[in-house]
Amino acid sequence: MPLLEWIAIVAAAAYGAAAGSLLPRATYRLSVEPGEPWRRSCPQGHPLGGGVRGVLGPATCDACAGSQEPQEAYGRGRRALAVWGALSCAGLTAAVGLRPELAVWLLVVPVALLLATVDLAVMRLPDMLTLPLAVGTAALLGLAALLPDAGGSWRRALWGGLVLAGAFFVLFVISPRAVAFGDVKLALSVGVALGWYGWGVLFTGAFLGFLSAAGYGFALMATGRARRNSAMAFGPFMVLGAMAGVALGGLAV
Repeated sequence: MPLLEWIAIVAAAAYGAAAGSLLPRATYRLSVEPGEPWRRSCPQGHPLGGGVRGVLGPATCDACAGSQEPQEAYGRGRRALAVWGALSCAGLTAAVGLRPELAVWLLVVPVALLLATVDLAVMRLPDMLTLPLAVGTAALLGLAALLPDAGGSWRRALWGGLVLAGAFFVLFVISPRAVAFGDVKLALSVGVALGWYGWGVLFTGAFLGFLSAAGYGFALMATGRARRNSAMAFGPFMVLGAMAGVALGGLAV
């Protein structure tokens, strides 16, 4: 592997770690039950503020730091998100190489991680993330397709988003408990990303998402932490399958 690609992998890992470490506050604010407003204060009631600083950064409160008030679970998760961000960005860079679409994948990773984390916490995929992610991914891949050495097809990516979202919508109609409507919206982005590299990659990534979800579900049942009819967040496994599929597609180009 050329030296330039090794440098790119290291830089991508650093970027992913930095981006992941900025997600805990957004995760906390968005991890609410349906119908509830996004959180605007820490667990002790201190306002988080507005602007970028009020959304991105570690889940810590300056007002709580100098007091004896417990911060509950507010400050957890930063290290795990940084590790996942670093591994995801480094792995995608190693698989895709220095192609134009790599910039799209690196921009998508932090949003995908945020969605997966929120879904794990409250089994909810916020519209304010899923819909802009679908539009943004499609638009950025359209720009990437205009550049030399692009490794995929923009038209196929758009069809991939429609096909996968349509398939998830059918599953939602059949079994709303197994597939939520938020999963249908996320399938738009996943389908666009996977469809970029081909129909085989689309089916592989979708299958890997279902396979990983099934494996996790069986593990929960085997350890007594869930029953056969227990609800489970599916978004994280869609994200995992999408990243694996994109990596495989990048290697195959």
